[in-house]
Order: sequence, then structure tokens, then C-alpha cells
Amino acid sequence: MAAVKKNKLVGFLCCAGYFENAFRSTNVKGVFSPIEANGTIEDNKNKIYAKMYQYAAKKWVEAGAASHAICLYSQDKISQHQFFKYGFGLRCIDAIRLMEKIDCQICYDYKFLEFNEADFKSVFPMDIMLNKHMKMSPTFINRQEETIENFAITSVKEKVRYFVAKSNENICAFLKIAPAGENFLTKIPGMKNIKGAFCLPEHRGKGLYQNLLNYSISILKSEGYTYLGVDFESINPTAYSFWLKYFTPYTNSVVRRIDEKILNISF
Repeated sequence: MAAVKKNKLVGFLCCAGYFENAFRSTNVKGVFSPIEANGTIEDNKNKIYAKMYQYAAKKWVEAGAASHAICLYSQDKISQHQFFKYGFGLRCIDAIRLMEKIDCQICYDYKFLEFNEADFKSVFPMDIMLNKHMKMSPTFINRQEETIENFAITSVKEKVRYFVAKSNENICAFLKIAPAGENFLTKIPGMKNIKGAFCLPEHRGKGLYQNLLNYSISILKSEGYTYLGVDFESINPTAYSFWLKYFTPYTNSVVRRIDEKILNISF
């Protein structure tokens, strides 16, 4: 959808295509406008976004999409407020930090290491625990779980790396590092991205995860990487309270799910 004034483009709102099972945890078709697929001039940007969404949403609903997600820069409060008025809510956040260590006390009771591909299956039980955590209130994300074989195969295929913390030789936390995240900025040279993280509840609040982050950062920095990104759901209070202590947000994705019964109505 394009907004034009006096033959001059003043705004655009595009989507990346329709997809089933929005957020991999629902039974509805979704549509997503990534950060590079929408924008307006500064003057009257709230009104421009309002009109563009009105026309775009009609096409999305006619195509059967009940979940609408739009990524905006986190500093753009005007646009976010406009979408909030249209029934959207904050769902996902991208954040970034320099590849520099966090100021924290050293944990001497834990062992930190990076797994090789042969050890990837050892992370699988922790990934199951992460999925169970995401199903709990108030997050309520019910993603389909993989088999242990698919988990290992997918990890290798996506070229992810696992950094773990051990206590008495048992894994108590892991950090999943990927080459790229879910927006074009995560693909810049010198950047790595956190795509999964979990710590056993009994080991939280001890500085363990800050130390695991520092261990990972020290290795990645020695390899020449200069930025570390993370994306997480704002509806996950554990993630929200932790990541924003150490990372600076730069995108906010807002989401609206319409009443699916409207999909059968002709406009």
C-alpha cells in the first residue's frame, strides 16, 4: 500500500507474504510487515499510517489473514501510538549492544563452555523446558516441539552455536547464537544474534546468566564480532526484565489479531 500526495510518495506499507500458523503457535494465517517494508515522512505520519493500514488490512483480511504484525523502530512512538489506537499491542522487541562484557561479579561455581555439533543433542532437554516456560501465563505461546533428531539437524543447518553453563557437570543454562536474526539489520558484518536462552529456575538470581553472556561475548569478540543482538517477546516477563538491562531496543513489533468470524464476510 502506498500513500501519495501531489505525485510524491509519502508512505508505504508492504507485507512479506501470507503464512500459516502465525508466530508458529496459532491456527490462523498471518501477515507481517518487517522494518524495511514500511515507512512515512515525518509530517502527519500517524494519519498516513492510519489510512495505509485501513486499506492494507482490507486486502489482508480478504486474503484470510487474521493476525497482523508490523515492525516499527522503537523510537517511533507516534506510529506505535497510532497502531495502539487500532487495537494493536506490543509483542516482539529487537535489541542490540556492543560486543563488550557486562559488569558483574564472577561466578566461580560454574563451568562455561561452547558445545561442538556432536553435543547439540545435550541442549534438547533445556529447549523443551524453554517451550514449557513459554506456554505459561502470561506468555501463552504453544509452539510445536521438535524431535531430538530434528533439533540437532536444524541447529547444524542454521549454523547456530550453543554456549552453556554447567553445575556439577549438569547443564543449567544455555545461550543459542545465530548468524542472523529476523530483520535485515541483524545481517550486518560483525554482528551475532541471540535466538534462544534458558536458565534453570534454581540457578537464577546468582549472576550465572550474566557470566554466561560474558563468556560468549569474550569468544565472539576474539573472533572479530562487534555487535550482539537479541529478539524476544515483550509478553515474556522474564525475558523483558533481563534483556533490557543490558541491551538497547531498536524495533518494536506490534500485533493485532482480528475476530476470525469476519473472514467469511464480503466487503
